[in-house]
Amino acid sequence: MVRLYAFLIGYIFGLFQTAFIVGKAKGIDIRQHGSGNAGTTNALRVLGPKVGLIVFAGDMLKAIIACLIVKALFWNAHPEMGYLLPVYCGAGCVLAHDFPFYMHFKGGKGIAATGGTVIGGLPWPFTVTGLALFFIPFFTTHLVSMCSLLLYSGLFIEMLIIGQNRLFAFAQMSPACIYETYVLFGLLMALAFWQHRSNLVRLFKGEERKTYLKKKVDKET
Repeated sequence: MVRLYAFLIGYIFGLFQTAFIVGKAKGIDIRQHGSGNAGTTNALRVLGPKVGLIVFAGDMLKAIIACLIVKALFWNAHPEMGYLLPVYCGAGCVLAHDFPFYMHFKGGKGIAATGGTVIGGLPWPFTVTGLALFFIPFFTTHLVSMCSLLLYSGLFIEMLIIGQNRLFAFAQMSPACIYETYVLFGLLMALAFWQHRSNLVRLFKGEERKTYLKKKVDKET
């Protein structure tokens, strides 16, 4: 049951759709502009850098807060589960963000929420790796989709390396839980690739749109 509790806590927080709420405050439905995605990149392109930053921070914070709550409630009571429960929490947050029932299951792509899960739920080396994997290639290529998938892939590989070398304390207490953590994070990575399938096609064709933090507000639909 504790896995379900962690998932539900993440799911409840994930339903807070920052881009949609901020867009409504600006008088628009973000899903009807730009790419139609209720996430950071589309908010940045449609409403500008300041709003994009607010959306990015909001989507990260909801996952950070949810993971911290899960760790506060269950960390000491279930040490054998270690980082498995924060990952369940992150999974709930990402799924609610990507497929919010009250928005006809049309949300974002879950990358900022994943970043929040890493910061709030996983050891600090994952945060350092995540920042490097996303922002170094971003400032070189300005391709958000590619950087997002590099982020997921790199974190998954790091998790496998750390886990298989028994550097997680809970991996020694419960090998089954570390393998469950691999599977769950791997499924989240697969979801990210699925959510970016159209971006992958454009990347392979060399047609993927670039994103610039200082770019003027984009009114394209």
